[in-house]
Amino acid sequence: MLRIAVQSKGRLFDDTMGLLAEADIKVSASKRTLLVQSRNFPLEVLYLRDDDIPQSVASGVADIGVVGENEYVERGEDCDIISRLGFSRCRLSLAIPKEIDYQGVEWFNGRKVATSYPNILRQFMADKGINCDIHVITGSVEISPGIGLADGIFDIVSSGSTLVSNNLREVEVVMQSEALLIGNKQLSADKRATLDEMLFRFKAVKDAEDKKYVSMNVPKARLQEIVSVLPGLKSPTIIPLADDDWCSVHTVLDQKCFWAIIGKLKDMGAQGILVTPIEKMIL
Repeated sequence: MLRIAVQSKGRLFDDTMGLLAEADIKVSASKRTLLVQSRNFPLEVLYLRDDDIPQSVASGVADIGVVGENEYVERGEDCDIISRLGFSRCRLSLAIPKEIDYQGVEWFNGRKVATSYPNILRQFMADKGINCDIHVITGSVEISPGIGLADGIFDIVSSGSTLVSNNLREVEVVMQSEALLIGNKQLSADKRATLDEMLFRFKAVKDAEDKKYVSMNVPKARLQEIVSVLPGLKSPTIIPLADDDWCSVHTVLDQKCFWAIIGKLKDMGAQGILVTPIEKMIL
């Protein structure tokens, strides 16, 4: 049985449970139970605080874990990064009161900075040759300058709305962060096989993101012209129709180029264009 450590609440919890559900791994999301076993997959979920996950994986309490890159780097535990999951993206940034005339990172020399990530901040300041007073606090870091506790802050930024509401502005981005799947370095062969199956399912879900399955009827006289504008995975599927002058073309399109290509297909005579979302894609 493979054990995965998952954040017990918050956006990372929601995104992780959503990914497991998309991979058809059924797990109860009850926050009253610390350890829950999947109903249809050899996996059990251990719900923990995010900052406890790296240590739990490194020590073998959990075999694998989903954790923000910011927590993984801050804790410095000896784990393997198995996969970057591509969700729960944010950044760790320095911010100061917006009315201050900021000319560069040297401003922080001799200043007090409040943060929940002292190790990352300490390394950044050392690399820049800056000597600042790091004040470690947990929660509500953004209020520190307003109550006179610090001159600036170093914290997670997503949309930036929290900074704005606290009269702060972002002045230095120190690192980007996203959800990581981390693993213990001593996984057994059986657990590695279970992990590989789970990764296979995750990849099928990820490969299908922002993809559309498109089928259409096209005049044979313009078939090659239409095929030339389709950026399919390999080549489109072409099926003959009862009318010898027409055929059916099936392909996969990426969402970012979807409307531009659909417009071209209509201009070239494509009809009956059917668009279907894709849940999984096995490449």
